[in-house]
Parts: sequence; structure tokens; C-alpha cells
Amino acid sequence: MVPDSRGVRFEADGAVGRVVLDRPEAANAFDLPAARALGEAVTAAESPTVRAVTVTGEGKRFCAGGDVASFVATTDRPSYLQNLATELEAQLRRLAALPKPVVAGVHGAVAGAGLAFMLNSDLVVAGRSTKFVFAYPGIGLTPDCGVSYLLPRAVGQQRALELALSGRVLAADEACAWGLVSEVVDDEQVAPRTGELAARLANGPMLAFGEAKRLIRGSWEVSRADNAEDEARTIARAVANNEAERLIKEFLSS
Repeated sequence: MVPDSRGVRFEADGAVGRVVLDRPEAANAFDLPAARALGEAVTAAESPTVRAVTVTGEGKRFCAGGDVASFVATTDRPSYLQNLATELEAQLRRLAALPKPVVAGVHGAVAGAGLAFMLNSDLVVAGRSTKFVFAYPGIGLTPDCGVSYLLPRAVGQQRALELALSGRVLAADEACAWGLVSEVVDDEQVAPRTGELAARLANGPMLAFGEAKRLIRGSWEVSRADNAEDEARTIARAVANNEAERLIKEFLSS
């Protein structure tokens, strides 16, 4: 375990790395030290011994987004918020870019920048009672941490606008139907199901998983032709990998 009193900790459980949001007294909201602690946890998750990653939160809520109390306490709110948004988004982008599966387990409530943790994960398990809310306009602020970029790609532009402008609170089943989460389970099953998925993925083909993530997440920013060339180069590299050779042999002999 990598201890951290600033709001995020990292634990290794065999081949699974656990990123735990650990400010339950603040609904796991992020101030600047917590954002930096997230970066240290992501660095730990980059270890080659870690083959899958989970993201979970302590306490009653997964993540309330930015820590409003920390905004109020600073003498220069614009500079503080810009620094916080920049730092947290950078670490979330590193989380998304990990060449290994990332599984988020969410519960209670997910608000504001908390949505970004889901959008930067590959699979999302939600407790049945979880509520999801855009939240930013409630305090007169605008989206950050990539939410305005990733949310419409996950749920569509009009649904993203509805969340942003209407104040609508999504229930877990609605969030699943919209494509915001992968599956919904009973609240007490969030932790075991998240761990189960990560453990199963940790036993899978890492190169194939990592490259599939890169191709899919990067496809929004390149042309169809460039993506096709990248796909062809990548599959050609992959077929020469020892893992692929073994799996192909097993497939042909089955």
C-alpha cells in the first residue's frame, strides 16, 4: 500500500492496483493536494506488475467533484481553480491512457468532476441507488476535467446538454441505458463486482487490451484513413507478440 493523507491512496492486490478516493469527510471531493496525490497513485498503477486497475471511493459517496471549501479558502480563486482543473485533468488523462483496463466502482452520488473519473475509466460498475448529476451550474461554474469533451462522446450531445442545463439527476438504471455506466448491481455488490472484473481482466492479453484502448479513445481525434492505417500497423505488431501466438494456437486447437 502507498499511504497518502491527502485524499487518494494506492493499494496493490496481486496483479490488480486499487486507486481509492479517500476523503470521505468531504464526499471524496478534490482539492489541489488530492489531485497531486491522484497523480502519485496513477504513477504507482503504471508498474508492469499491475495488469488492471480499479477506482473506488470511501464513505457514502463516490465523488462530489471539486472541493468547494478549498475554493472559498484561497485568496485567489481564479488561479486556484485553474491550477486545480489543470492538474486533475492531466492526472485523469494519464489514468485513461494506462495500457491496461481500468474499472470504476461507483456508489452513492457522482457529481461534477466525479463524472470525469467514470468517463476516463474503461468499465463502470454502479450501485443501484447511485445518483449522477452534472452539478456545476448549481454553484455558478462550468465543466472541467474533460467532462465537456468526454460526456457528449459517451451519451450524445443532446443528452449531455440536458444534463448540463436542466439540473436533471440520473438514476443508475438511466445512466446505464444512456451508456454512462457499464452495469448496475445491488449496492453491496459494487466492491466485489468491481474487483471480480479487474481480476478477470488482469489475466487477459495486456498488449491487446492496451492497444484496443488506445485505438478506440484516439479515434475521435484522427481521420478514418489515419485510424485504418494505425489499426493495420497495430494488428501486424500484435500478431508477432508471444501472447497472441499462444492464444492463436489455443484457438486453433480448440
